[in-house]
Amino acid sequence: MAPTERIKCMLQVASANGSGTVYKGPADAALGIIRAGGIASLFKGTCATLLRDIPGSVAYFGAYEYIKKALTGNNAGEGPISPLAIVTAGGLAGMATWTVAIPPDVLKSRLQTAPEGRYSGVRQVFVEMMRTEGPSALFRGVGPALLRAFPANAACFLGVEVSLQLMNKVW
Repeated sequence: MAPTERIKCMLQVASANGSGTVYKGPADAALGIIRAGGIASLFKGTCATLLRDIPGSVAYFGAYEYIKKALTGNNAGEGPISPLAIVTAGGLAGMATWTVAIPPDVLKSRLQTAPEGRYSGVRQVFVEMMRTEGPSALFRGVGPALLRAFPANAACFLGVEVSLQLMNKVW
């Protein structure tokens, strides 16, 4: 999570933000972040990341188990589950995650990629975004995130369930 999330965001926008800063890689980005704002700046946006990841994880696993049970009638670990049910539940769980996580992710990314001192915290990012861009700004990127979420999470859960079945047979 932090500080790797901050480093990733800075690498993603390094040449696009007009600052002329281009990092050679993650270590160079970490050093640049430290030079600009000190060690603590590596952790800028940690609270915003938690605002994204905690509800996102609840949506992820909650939706998966709920949808899986709705499709099969089985509770977790109970009875067989078809690959189609796994793929469907996993894909929809990924979409549920990003439906919940996109607004805090947008806030987090804005905070983490802003120049040092631009924002006092995630609350200021939110207030300024609402004032200047409105609520729709919180959902920028939701379409591509949802399109990516279904196949990625369908495959993830299929791998988890198949691996779990194999391990249960071996052990």
